[in-house]
Amino acid sequence: MNVGTIAETKVEEYRVGLTPQGVRALSRAGHQVIVQRGAGLGSGFPDGQYEAAGAALHATAEEVARSVDVLVKVKEPLPPEYPLLRSGLILFTYLHLAPVPELTRALLESGVDSIAYETVRSNDGSLPLLLPMSQVAGRMAGEVGAQLLKKPGPGRGKLLGGITGVPPARVVVLGTGTVSSAACSVVVALEARTTVLSRDRQRLSTLESRFEGRLSTRVINPVALAEELDGADLLISGVLVPGGVAPKLVSREMVRSMGPGAVIVDVSIDQGGVCDTSRPTTHSEPTYVEEGVVHYCVANMPGAVPRTSTEALASATLPYVLRLADRGLDALRDDASLAAGASTIRGKLTSEPVAEAQGLLYTPLENVL
Repeated sequence: MNVGTIAETKVEEYRVGLTPQGVRALSRAGHQVIVQRGAGLGSGFPDGQYEAAGAALHATAEEVARSVDVLVKVKEPLPPEYPLLRSGLILFTYLHLAPVPELTRALLESGVDSIAYETVRSNDGSLPLLLPMSQVAGRMAGEVGAQLLKKPGPGRGKLLGGITGVPPARVVVLGTGTVSSAACSVVVALEARTTVLSRDRQRLSTLESRFEGRLSTRVINPVALAEELDGADLLISGVLVPGGVAPKLVSREMVRSMGPGAVIVDVSIDQGGVCDTSRPTTHSEPTYVEEGVVHYCVANMPGAVPRTSTEALASATLPYVLRLADRGLDALRDDASLAAGASTIRGKLTSEPVAEAQGLLYTPLENVL
């Protein structure tokens, strides 16, 4: 098959879907790889490296999309990219469809076969293509939160870990998954006073053991959450509903209770965010202030560290790209993990969480294949 990747168009998105190493692996497997000129520059991969690995270079995204059977991206197609979508094309990328009905509609109307990285699921229930970017976003969340608390800026001017005689900042982390755990590794290392809230008692216990008592845990409920957020300096949300919409856990009143100059880093914004006050931002304009609280809701946080992110993501996706290139949609029959990522296949919506979130008709994948 012909496999291709194009330059990302999301604001300040420098990642790329395939590395030269991935191109070499696909070429050795007998596939033709086509790369848009300049697609890898933001991640530190010049065109010459792609050519040396066996790729053909095309000038525009349109030329690449027209020439390939499998299009590998990083982020969901934006409206200017909708004309690239067509029946017979396999699109493999992050989609996060649940809060974006217009994208779902575009995928269905185009007839493109779309497979979402974020819902590819291993046999043990883990999400292997979400894991590396969740690790990046979680670590970044701790770093970003610490920076936004400082001056100049609207943050309240607190050092996350405090110093002798001055108490540390209070940090609240929602969730116990990969994002939240990675965020804890940063804020706990900086000696912030950290409390993690989750419904999962077992994972809360695991975090307590991992950090040897350097953080507190609570089972989440509206009262407990309100108590912890009252006067808190930093809130980090890593709540995830695979393929679905994030629950609105944090009310406007809870945000207001944090007080002026507090900071929210809502990593859940890809799925709509957990705060009533959350709305997507970009790397070029990453923050806004609402209810006196600084909000950071960048939907593609790992794009700020593209070299690390691209290498981690591309190494995770490559085995699946090879299966799609070898077998096309038949790979969905062969591989239950890959099938879990199927979102729109042959004009039908095959993601049940997206169908539920948007009130659309769900078609089981086996009925389509």
